[in-house]
Amino acid sequence: MKTLLSIIAASALCIAPLIAGAQQTVRIGVSAPLTGLGAANGKDIENGVRLAVEEANAQHNNIGGQQVQFELASVDDQGDPRIGVQVAQKLVDDGVVVVVGYYNSGVALPSSPIFARAGIPLIDPAATNPAITRQGLNNVFRIIATDTQNSGNAGTYAVKVTKAKRIAVMDDRTAFGQGAVEEFKKAARAAGGQIVAEEYTNDKAVEFNAQLTNIKAANADLLYFGGLDGQAGLIVKRMKQLGLRAQFVGSGGIADSVFIGSAGSAAEGAMAWEYGRPVDSLPEGRAFADKFKKRFGADTLTYAPFAYDCAWLAITAMKQANSVKPAAFMQTLRTIQYNGITGHISFDKYGDLNSPTSTLYQVKSMKWQPVTTIGAQK
Repeated sequence: MKTLLSIIAASALCIAPLIAGAQQTVRIGVSAPLTGLGAANGKDIENGVRLAVEEANAQHNNIGGQQVQFELASVDDQGDPRIGVQVAQKLVDDGVVVVVGYYNSGVALPSSPIFARAGIPLIDPAATNPAITRQGLNNVFRIIATDTQNSGNAGTYAVKVTKAKRIAVMDDRTAFGQGAVEEFKKAARAAGGQIVAEEYTNDKAVEFNAQLTNIKAANADLLYFGGLDGQAGLIVKRMKQLGLRAQFVGSGGIADSVFIGSAGSAAEGAMAWEYGRPVDSLPEGRAFADKFKKRFGADTLTYAPFAYDCAWLAITAMKQANSVKPAAFMQTLRTIQYNGITGHISFDKYGDLNSPTSTLYQVKSMKWQPVTTIGAQK
């Protein structure tokens, strides 16, 4: 009996350190379009998160007394609200503790309540419709300027600085595109601008002859488009073919290589308003761009730095709360002060970014160049 007790005691001593040092797997979800029209930007978002997860795992973090191994759990929402809702539930069922998403506002709006009901934080790197954080949910955080802020700046600037006299608008009928154009119109009219043409397409269209002919007939001197990069490039190309000389100005998600590839030589002179400051102008921006290209063999598009910051923001909140339980570190997210690649991050009562900024870019010598950066009006 004495021998048996000795064996049990010795076994317990051996097992105790293993239990104390047991590794826990913590799943970080990503929802983005990984196939279809938005796939390039979706992969940009996914890879931003992937890079952060790999860096965090290299640090061998200990949270709540256990070593943590972070795991990326990606789903392809295809930029489709119906699919987005389905894969949101899959992420919940798969046990993620936080989600980085979305690229499309139209997917974010119906999907975010699913995470709210599950008590899972959602950190938004790209979807900008203001309604996303105005649904009465307490789990949504956005680290990027909203359409009210970004497109509002665009509308004011078009009238007061560009001195546009006859403005046309066009959108792709998505929640993002329509929202961006509505905010642009409000700001332009408030600044004394005149909207002479309002056109729309859909986010899968490749022909815009009718809309652009109407805009040309209205003698517009500026066209503001609410939509995404590849389609915007096709619009600019068609504008040149039709001899439409209005200044093209795009909403967010356009100032990237996808647009230039789509527009070809017609890209020269095009303008677009993007979220935040130029990455190269930020203290760690150039280093981030370099390590991203080294890891993935491609330059970042628009949203990889924001997605990277979303992931690190979540991991930092877990470390500060000393817990990987969503209910614990979500409280930390509400009051966090974090310096990321994209700038300082803290949130207002809605979960929107405090002190957001917007930057106007223009294509010069076939490269996007920053023109000006201004604070976004809240």
